[in-house]
Formats: sequence, C-alpha cells, structure tokens
Amino acid sequence: MVRKILQKYGIQGGCHDQHFLIDERILDSIAEEANLSENDVVLEIGGGIGNLTERLLEKAGKVIVIELDPKLVDVLHDRFSDNEKLEIIPGDVLKVDLPEFNKVVANLPYSISSPITFKLFEHDFELGVLMYQYEFAQRMVAEANTEDYSRLSVNTHYFADASILMKIPPSAFSPPPEVWSAVVKVVPRPSPFHVDEPEFFLNLVTAGFLQRRKKLRNAIIKGNHLLKVPNIKQIVDELPEEQMNKRAENLEPHELADIANHICKMKNAM
Repeated sequence: MVRKILQKYGIQGGCHDQHFLIDERILDSIAEEANLSENDVVLEIGGGIGNLTERLLEKAGKVIVIELDPKLVDVLHDRFSDNEKLEIIPGDVLKVDLPEFNKVVANLPYSISSPITFKLFEHDFELGVLMYQYEFAQRMVAEANTEDYSRLSVNTHYFADASILMKIPPSAFSPPPEVWSAVVKVVPRPSPFHVDEPEFFLNLVTAGFLQRRKKLRNAIIKGNHLLKVPNIKQIVDELPEEQMNKRAENLEPHELADIANHICKMKNAM
C-alpha cells in the first residue's frame, strides 16, 4: 500500500531527511502505542505521504500535521481532502508556533531531533510516541556512569519518563537510511527533583557535558559564559569537593540539580 502511494505521487524521498516508513506492521504498532480516542488532539511532525496520518485519523478526534515539503503538503491535501479531522500546517516545525495538542506521534527528522525534542518539552502534553535514530534514543534513556549518558539524558529525565518501545531496521523505510531507528515512548511529568531556576539548571548541564572529560569544577568554570556567575571560581571552591572532582557523566540528574541549586543560592546572596 505505502509503495503504491509513493509510486502514484512520484515521491522518491532522500531530501529533507525523508525516509518513509513502509512497514505496515510497524505503522500499525506506532498508532496502537498512542492509545488514541476521539478525545485526543494529535500532533504529527513531518506527515510525509500520510502513511501514519491515515492511521491516526482513524482513532483520534483531530490530527494536526506540520509538514515542511510543499510537494508533500499537496499529497496530504489530495489524499485527505474530505477528512475534516485533519489540519495541515505547512512550514518548519522549529519556526512555527505549535498548536494545542495532548499527544504527539511522529517519525522525526533525525538531523533536528534534539531541537524538536526540547521544543516539545516546552509544551504541555500527555504522551509522545516518537521515532528517532537508535543512537539518539539510547542517549535519551541512558543512566549515569554509562557511555551514552549525556546532556540529552539529564534533560529528558528532568522533563519526562522515556523508554524505547521498538528498534527498527533500515529495511523498514524507503529509501533505507544508513542507521537503525527506534520508537520512544515519552510521558511528561513533574520533575522528580527540585530545581530552583530551571534555565540555570539546564545551562549547568550543558556546561558540564560540553567538557565531559573534565572534572565538573573545571567544566563549570570553562562554561561560565553560559552561567554568567560572578566569582565562579570562588563559588565552586566552596562546593562539596567529592562532587566537584567527578565528571558530569558520573553524577545523577538530581545531583546536578543540587549543585545548580547551591550555585544559585550563593550567587543570589552575593
């Protein structure tokens, strides 16, 4: 079915990070994992030729698709012109204002996975079923003291619970990408640890992992262009030596939050 649609509209793929999922069973599984009902407003990022869109429309009350490629926008309009439950927003997802939605289901463009994910975290939604490059998905769910643990791991843990639902081979796409993919379930929730100043905490995490091979003390000092803390050397010298002598990759998210909170209190008291 999917191959016939590609042939009908003369769609090749390969540009704009386009790799169309053609495995019908995986498409069905993604839609099922979203647990949709008529009460749901679903955001789909990168609707492509609509192979996932049609499955979302079967169960959701409304589906809003953001699609960059004008040719694919035309395909979506042609295929679903009679479906009043579909709204199509042409444009770049990183530049448009996201509409109100409670679930997001998408095969994300891999080259901009990180900024899209962080943009989604700024919005209030119940559930995400999102496809990423497999290595990116591994970093999302990684724990401290592992090779894949990163800024992405900490930030994801701050905003949501994330788990890998399935690993997908290149053969499931047309054209096949050079990498494996993974579908990740994302459930936003309140942070399990307290953060005094969220923006400062996220900047501290960025600073720590920009210099991930350095001890946290040196990483914070080197990354103070992000933190903008006067007398940063004096402040880190007053923080627990045991933590300052570790690398960011060796600290749990709540430990990094504690350090951020300590620095905030000290800088605000100056």
